[in-house]
Amino acid sequence: PYLATVLIAALYLGRRPAVLSALLGVLTFDFFLVPPYLTLAVSDTQYVLTFLGLFLLGLVVSGLAARARDQALAATRREAQTVALYDLSRALTSATDLPGIVTVVINQVEQVFARGAIVFLPQADGLRPFAGAGAAGAAEASEHDLAVATWAFEHGRPAGRGTDTLPAATLRCLPMLTPRGAIGVLGIRPSNDEHMLTTDQQRTLNSFANQAALAIERAQLVEKARAAELLQVTEKLQRSLLDSVSQELRTPLVTVTGALSVLEEDGARLDAATQRSLAASAREEAERLNRLVANLLSMSRLEAGALHLALQDADVEDLVGSALDMLGARTQGRRIETAIPADLPMVQVDFVLMVQVLVNLLDNALKYAPADAPVRISAARDGDAIGVRVSDQGPGIPSADLERVFDKFYHIQRQDDAGGAGLGLSICRGIVEAHGGRIWAAAAPAGGTTVSFVLPIG
Repeated sequence: PYLATVLIAALYLGRRPAVLSALLGVLTFDFFLVPPYLTLAVSDTQYVLTFLGLFLLGLVVSGLAARARDQALAATRREAQTVALYDLSRALTSATDLPGIVTVVINQVEQVFARGAIVFLPQADGLRPFAGAGAAGAAEASEHDLAVATWAFEHGRPAGRGTDTLPAATLRCLPMLTPRGAIGVLGIRPSNDEHMLTTDQQRTLNSFANQAALAIERAQLVEKARAAELLQVTEKLQRSLLDSVSQELRTPLVTVTGALSVLEEDGARLDAATQRSLAASAREEAERLNRLVANLLSMSRLEAGALHLALQDADVEDLVGSALDMLGARTQGRRIETAIPADLPMVQVDFVLMVQVLVNLLDNALKYAPADAPVRISAARDGDAIGVRVSDQGPGIPSADLERVFDKFYHIQRQDDAGGAGLGLSICRGIVEAHGGRIWAAAAPAGGTTVSFVLPIG
């Protein structure tokens, strides 16, 4: 019973209670079992050796049991720390952007340490609480908290509550360090002023800060890579735009300049029919140039979000007629078939922009369809919307390119490329979607391509 009592005390209460239990056991043995009874006096000196042996045995047993207990508790703490770090690592792996990573860090810290958390990241005007995810924690950061976090960030050492630097602060700040230096600060605030972090909790928190630093650095590097890729794409688009626009501008300008030069220098020697032909050619190319400039302006307005609709009730037949008038000489000698019911309801659109949509679609159809093949324009009611279709009998569009033809500067690679800046269909999609409609391309039943768009009635 003596050793069992010492062992139980060591396992459940610790080393000091076990030593006290051993001492009390020896005294109890002397008091009740050694004559003279019920006293602590010893009549035979051999019992002194017995008491000493029992006490030393109790000390050895209590020491071994207490050590086993401490090792078991340490193993439990290490397991809890490993599980917490694993959960954090797994959650950070699933987070793909900076707000998601900060959200994971804040949630894990609050769950494991039962403390509020704030993540400070450097901004253009200095270190600031990250407002993308931990907005609630960021709102609780005072100017004093910001000063503590700034010190920890600049010096690369912990500061605030529980440290040797600014210990009066309510926030404990740990710099999030990477091989490139500090990239932010993790701040935690206890629920009450008397609750301090244990040594094991401090080590776990340091590991949390290190993992968070690596994850945030990864997200920042990804953002920089995306920005660099976007810059490369932008430069490529700019070069493509410059090349396309230069070619598209040069052709009509050369034609207009050549026709006007011939009229100026040799006009008196030319007959009336030749003069009219040159003037018509110059006018046609000038109209083409005007359409290109209009497309460029429309694309700039779409990208800048500055496309404002001047809505008005319009008849589909009037829209088609205005588009054909704008094309002018482009339609001469070409078969244009229309199928527009007279009882179609009015649509509320920006008349000028919607005419531009039809002009772009008809211009493409006339450009790619054979000269002896008709271009068909049809319209019909489709529930609460009006559907308009422009069909040609040209070479058609490969099925893989039916969606991509609406991208900016996209060209289908053909030997008989008719040119163009690759803006027309992209502008059509932007204008139609701004009206709350949609536009798509499909293969025409008789061969060629049909581009359709729907507009809501009213």
